[in-house]
Amino acid sequence: MNYEFFIAKRLYCSNTIEKQVSKPAVRIAVAGISIGLTIMILAVFVVIGFKKEVRAKITGFSSHVQITNFSATDSYETYPIYADKKLINTLYKVPHVKHVERYSTKPGMLKTSDNFQGIVLKGIGQEYDTSFLQKHLLEGKIPQFNDSTSSNKVLISKLMSKKLNLKLGDKISCYFINTDVRARRLQIAGIYSTNLTYDKIFLITDINLVHHLNDWEKGQVGGIAIQVDDFDQMSAVTYMIARLINNHVDKYGDTYFAQSVEQRYPELFSWLNLLDVNVWMILILMIGVAGFTMISGLLIIILERANMIGTLKALGSKNKSIRHIFLYMSIFLIGKGMIIGNILALCISFIQLHWGLFKLDAETYYLDRIPIKIDWGLWSLLNIGTFIIATLILIGPSFLIAKIKPSESMRFE
Repeated sequence: MNYEFFIAKRLYCSNTIEKQVSKPAVRIAVAGISIGLTIMILAVFVVIGFKKEVRAKITGFSSHVQITNFSATDSYETYPIYADKKLINTLYKVPHVKHVERYSTKPGMLKTSDNFQGIVLKGIGQEYDTSFLQKHLLEGKIPQFNDSTSSNKVLISKLMSKKLNLKLGDKISCYFINTDVRARRLQIAGIYSTNLTYDKIFLITDINLVHHLNDWEKGQVGGIAIQVDDFDQMSAVTYMIARLINNHVDKYGDTYFAQSVEQRYPELFSWLNLLDVNVWMILILMIGVAGFTMISGLLIIILERANMIGTLKALGSKNKSIRHIFLYMSIFLIGKGMIIGNILALCISFIQLHWGLFKLDAETYYLDRIPIKIDWGLWSLLNIGTFIIATLILIGPSFLIAKIKPSESMRFE
C-alpha cells in the first residue's frame, strides 16, 4: 500500500477530517453525489419504463405493422384487402414476424335513450391474440369470436361506458351506413380500459359481423396486423414486408400497403423520443451539481489541511503525492455518496414497481402510475460514468496544493 492511500484512509476514517469548518462541506458533497445519482438513476428507469409501457399499449392495440388497402391509409373508412392463407403463410416467413392476424373496422354511431356517440366497430378473427385485451379487461369476459357466426357481443371501453351510462350486460343499439342505414342490437360482454385515445371510439366484436355490415366478399378484411418479436427490428420488418407486397394488387383489384406503427403515429413516437433529450438534460445538470459540491468540499478540506500540507512538503513530499492523498480522500467520499444514492434509487424503484405509490393522470400520460423499468446495464453505466466524471472534475482543484508554501502554511492552526 502506497503512503498516499494510507494517509488518505487514516484521514477519512478518523474524526479529524470533519472539523468545524469541513464537516458541513463534506456532508453537502456526499449529499450532492447521492442525490444527483439517485435522480439520474430514477430518471433513466422512469423514461425507459414509460416508453416501454406506452409503446406496448399502442402496439398491443394496433400491432407493430399493418397491411391495409392503399386507399384506406390513415382512415377508418372501409376499404378491404384480400387476405387468404397463402398471404398469411408468406408473412410468417418474414424474419422476426411473431404473429399475424386479421381485423376489420366499420364506423358508425352508438345511440342510447338520452345520448349518442360516434364509434368504430373493430372485428377480430379467431386467430386474434387477445392477451392484450385480457390484460386490460376490467369486467366481464372476452367472447369466443369466430369467422362463421356473429356473436352480437362487444367489448366497450370504461370511458365510453361512463359517458353513456352503460354497464356490463346492457344491450346497445348501433347504426351503420352502407348503401342504407343498418341497425344492430349488441350486448356488452366486457369492459376494458387502455387509457389510450382508442378508448374514445373503439368497440371490439367478431370479424364476421363487420364483414356482413360491409357487404364484403369472402376472404376480404379491413387489414392485417403483424406483431414482431423485437421492437428494434420493426423498421426492418416493415421494409421487408413493403418490398414483398406494396403496390401489389389482390384478386379484387385492391392495392396492398404496409406501414409500421411509427409511420402511422409519428407525432406520438416523436414525443416519446423527446423524452431522451429530457434525460440527457437531467444527467448533465445532476453531474454539474454533484461536481460543484465535490469541488467545494475538496477546496475546503485542502484549505483546512494547509498545516498538514506544509508539514508533508517540509518532509520532502512532492505536490503530486499530496494531491493523490486528497484525491483518494475525495474518491472515498464519492464512493460513500454513490452507495447512498444507489440504495435510495433502488429502494424507490422497487417500491414503485411493486406498489405503484406515485400516480399519473391517465388522460394525459396514458398510464395511471409512474412506470419503472430496471435496466442493470444502464445502471452500471451510470455508476461507472458518475464515478469517472466526478473524479476527473476534482483533478483541476487539487492543483491548489502547489500554491501552498510550507513556510506560511505551517503557521496555520
